[in-house]
Amino acid sequence: MKKVKLFKSVFCCLLVAVMLLALGACATAPTPTPPGPDADADDGADADVTDVPEETGVLVIYTPFIPDTVDPILEMFYEETGIRATAIQAGTGELLSRVRAEAANPQADIFWGGNITTTLSQAELFADFQSINESYIPEHFRNVEGPFTRFDIATSVLMINTEFIGDIEIRGYADLLNPELRGRIALTDPSASASAFLHLANKLYAMGDGDPDAGWDFVEAFLENVDGVMLPGSSAVFNGVANGEYWVGLTFDGAPQPFIQADAPVEMIHMVEGNVFDAGAVKIINNAPNRASAEAFVNFVTGQEVQDFIDIRFLRPVRQDVTGNDVFVPLDEIRRIPAELSDIMENRDEWLDRFRELREG
Repeated sequence: MKKVKLFKSVFCCLLVAVMLLALGACATAPTPTPPGPDADADDGADADVTDVPEETGVLVIYTPFIPDTVDPILEMFYEETGIRATAIQAGTGELLSRVRAEAANPQADIFWGGNITTTLSQAELFADFQSINESYIPEHFRNVEGPFTRFDIATSVLMINTEFIGDIEIRGYADLLNPELRGRIALTDPSASASAFLHLANKLYAMGDGDPDAGWDFVEAFLENVDGVMLPGSSAVFNGVANGEYWVGLTFDGAPQPFIQADAPVEMIHMVEGNVFDAGAVKIINNAPNRASAEAFVNFVTGQEVQDFIDIRFLRPVRQDVTGNDVFVPLDEIRRIPAELSDIMENRDEWLDRFRELREG
């Protein structure tokens, strides 16, 4: 029955995509919406997640993921477990503040999304839990902290508009200092966006040759060429590049995929200097009112059915037994910068302050 449900979900997604493409033919530019890396795994099926005690109410989920990604998975979860769930969508930073404000009386059970580099420093807000699916996750991405079960893998990319970029070569960060790009580079505030902060960390390590302290000269020169551009959110970055307002944008690898599939004039570039791999996580909020249902949800979204599903929704699955599609560059073909996420988080506040000082300079 799981495969049938998955095929229905896939069919619906493809039908919507066809409709969007038909509508896009009448528009000046398509504007699809994106969704804001070994141990051996067994070949058997996932463990059962349906044996869940009755809870006091509906499972409440805070998430930065868009409804097009969330709603089908919540429907699949209900069909599998009989547990009803509702999602409240907002930015990662806003939701973290909400969880902290509600700590004495939690109003939600799950925080679903947000990169490790953004949420690791808030570990005290979340409860320890080990998913039944950890053995299917590559060792580098396993939950060693306690609360952080990886859900998807995130890599930073540059998104370019091929119609406007012309003959300007973009292979990595160094090319963003080209004076012809001044004021044409799209980015958002790293204090408000998980993907933007990952790019900041990535630039520091990549352009500092592994030493983030040595990367600040590049960041200063980069901000000068940005020429004051600072967009309000991640979606403004990839939409701004897709419609030609900006020629290149700093985003995550899932963002350009819907535009590429819709034949928009965009391409995705993995920086030649390398990439700090990050991951999104699903976490149980401390003292969650519906703890057993929350555990079932973590197990469900790391199961193969959901991981197969997100693979067609332009999120890179974390499970190593999901074969993947051809829209993502395989991880082993991307130059990885061996940075420790704990070191990045230790320096997060200092880096954000320094970035702000350079920007306001």
